[in-house]
Amino acid sequence: MAFIDYNKMIIIYLLLILSQRCRSIIGSHKYRLCLLKKGIGLDSYYLMKKQIMQERHTNREKYFNEQSITTKKYVIPFLSESKILDENTSVLEIGCGEGGNLVPFVEAGCKRIVGVDLSGKKIENAIVFYDNLKISSKVTFINDDIYNIDPEHLGQFDVIIMRDVLEHIHGQEKFLNFAKKLLKPDGVFFISFPPWCNPFGGHQQMCKSKILSFLPYFHILPAFLYKFILKSFGEDDDKITGLIEIKDTAISIERFQRIIKKENYKIVNRIFYFINPNYEIKFNLKKRKVWKAIELMPYIRNFFITTNYYSISLNQPTKD
Repeated sequence: MAFIDYNKMIIIYLLLILSQRCRSIIGSHKYRLCLLKKGIGLDSYYLMKKQIMQERHTNREKYFNEQSITTKKYVIPFLSESKILDENTSVLEIGCGEGGNLVPFVEAGCKRIVGVDLSGKKIENAIVFYDNLKISSKVTFINDDIYNIDPEHLGQFDVIIMRDVLEHIHGQEKFLNFAKKLLKPDGVFFISFPPWCNPFGGHQQMCKSKILSFLPYFHILPAFLYKFILKSFGEDDDKITGLIEIKDTAISIERFQRIIKKENYKIVNRIFYFINPNYEIKFNLKKRKVWKAIELMPYIRNFFITTNYYSISLNQPTKD
């Protein structure tokens, strides 16, 4: 095992927090000033942000609607650059949750739409939400592990989508190999995920602690130190286990691209975002692509990209 200089790691970590804090102060100064003019103090401002972050993890219908809006406004146009979405298009979402991402595909008239998720509760919510919208007949929901589903029985799809799911999957190489069986030869696979080293790549916004839920980058500390901090700030065992599991399945841009190359996929299109498009509906922040200079810096870019959109497809065998 290579020697790790934890003193240097901690110094780098503190510098990253400082730089992130400076960007945060500059980026949100006008918004905070507006709040102060309206008589809203900074304590109330931070409390409001925390409530927004935590509400979307408890109010599943709100989360469902947010997913639908972001997919319609940003994912559909991105996918449409690589694939026509119409009444002839079949769509599969792996890790669909309550199915919010699939609503725009229903509206686009796609002929066959399937959502798969491990969580029985989320699938139950999906059925209720789709019943409320009177479109339940348009989508088939399956509560199961994707590996338990026979690809020959499920069939192949024109489009497969995964939003913020890949970073939770153990054995990402195995998964992307398996997923090839579900994608048509001319199909497109949409994948988005937050790189592990981005400010909140550890999903620490879910922490109950006000301090930890706003503390960027501390998830990249060594596991024993990360766990110690979570425990010290009163996070319960279930939350700590969940956050450590995310650390175990962390993925970077570089590793993702190595995997898809190994599994014989090719990149059709990609976008790197400094400000996640989903932050528009969550925090009223305009999406922003990362600067080109940072995009071209391997490894370093992971610290600044909050999400990335990829369209990938299967490499076809060359003909002699």
